[in-house]
Amino acid sequence: MSWRGRWVGDTLSAAAPVFVQGLALSLGLIVAIGAQNAFVLRQGLRREHVGSVVLFCAAADAVLIAAGVLGMAQALGERPGLARALALAGAAFLALYGWQALRRAMQPHSLRAADGGAGLSRGAALAQAAAFTLLNPHVYLDTVLLVGSIGAQQPGALRGWFVAGASAASALWFTALGFGARWLAPWFARPRAWQVLDGLIGLTMGVLAVLLVRHALAP
Repeated sequence: MSWRGRWVGDTLSAAAPVFVQGLALSLGLIVAIGAQNAFVLRQGLRREHVGSVVLFCAAADAVLIAAGVLGMAQALGERPGLARALALAGAAFLALYGWQALRRAMQPHSLRAADGGAGLSRGAALAQAAAFTLLNPHVYLDTVLLVGSIGAQQPGALRGWFVAGASAASALWFTALGFGARWLAPWFARPRAWQVLDGLIGLTMGVLAVLLVRHALAP
């Protein structure tokens, strides 16, 4: 094998875990009952401006994720102590988030989206999507601060793979939710399905928290 082939192989072997970490973290944070998901599901059920809404939500997440990772990387570049502290704080948040997901897994709940009411114009649908996305304070805590601080811990050459993984998770989720609404809506209305999903999220967040602590405490 040539040096070029070995370089590509080494790069991919290093990038794959980072991509998967970004994917898992973003999925764990985004797959939850909330106004934004309910709105995307509603638009999917009505088959109304689904592509525009899905594209906006996915693009907004990608921009916020990239801004968070790049901004936090710049802010933490010469502050290893602060980077370690944020990593440990992020691990604590993930552990708490995972515990809450496991608690939700013990209680039945479901996500429903009404299919009635007047239709929306494309502009009105995008305005509502923007409001549900950008006016939610949790999006800045989760996407910009938490995902950004974790992504900033990655080596410079691998941060792009982390952003790609986290953005891919958002795009896949909104695409499935919007375009698969007709098939997914009965599943989302079943409390047992959400209990299983919350259990998986809780375990994933716990594993990510442990990995983040190991990274923060590594010499």
